Amino acid sequence: MKIPLEIVFRDFERSEAVETRIREKVDKLDRFYSDIISCRVSIDWHHKRHNKGNLYHIRIDLRIPGAELVANREPHDQHAYEDIYVAIRDAFDAMQRQLEAHVRRRRKKVKTHQIPPHGRIAELSPAGNFGRIETADGRLVYFHRNSVVDADFNRLHVGDEVHFAEESGEMGPQASTVHVEGKHHVAGQVKF
Repeated sequence: MKIPLEIVFRDFERSEAVETRIREKVDKLDRFYSDIISCRVSIDWHHKRHNKGNLYHIRIDLRIPGAELVANREPHDQHAYEDIYVAIRDAFDAMQRQLEAHVRRRRKKVKTHQIPPHGRIAELSPAGNFGRIETADGRLVYFHRNSVVDADFNRLHVGDEVHFAEESGEMGPQASTVHVEGKHHVAGQVKF
C-alpha cells in the first residue's frame, strides 16, 4: 500500500486487538491486489439500543488506480454486529468481492467462445461414404458421412461451407463432427 492505513474509532476507545485484526485484513487485501493506494477504515458504535447490545458500523474506503471502492456495513438490526469482529469480517468480505470484480473488469475476463475451424467441401464420395473439407489454409480434412450433424450427407454439395471439430485419425486429420453453415454462421470466416 502506498499510503499508510488509517483506522478511525468513533464513539469508543481505541482497541489494540481490533486494530491488529483490521491490519491483518488489509494485508490480505494488499496481497490480493498490490496496487492499493490508500485504505481508511472507520468504526462507529451505535449505542441507541436500550434492551440489547450495541451494534458496530464498519466503513472501508479503498483507493486503487482508476477507482474508489467503499464497503459500508450498516448494522440495522443484525444482532451479529454486536460482535465487532463479525462486523469487521463482513465488511472486509464485501470489500474483497468488490476488489475481485474490479480486477475482473480491468483484466477484461470475459467468456470467449473459440470459433471452430471452417472450410468448404472440396470432394464428396457418396459411394465411399466420405468427403474432404478444404480449410482456409489449403489443407484437406477427411470426414465420414456419420460425422455430418444436423444435415443429410446425400444433400451435401461441393462448395458448401462447413465448420467442424478436427482430430488426428489413422490417415491424418479428420473431422469428428461436421456442421453445414446456415444463416447463423459467422460471416467472412472462410477465405479462399
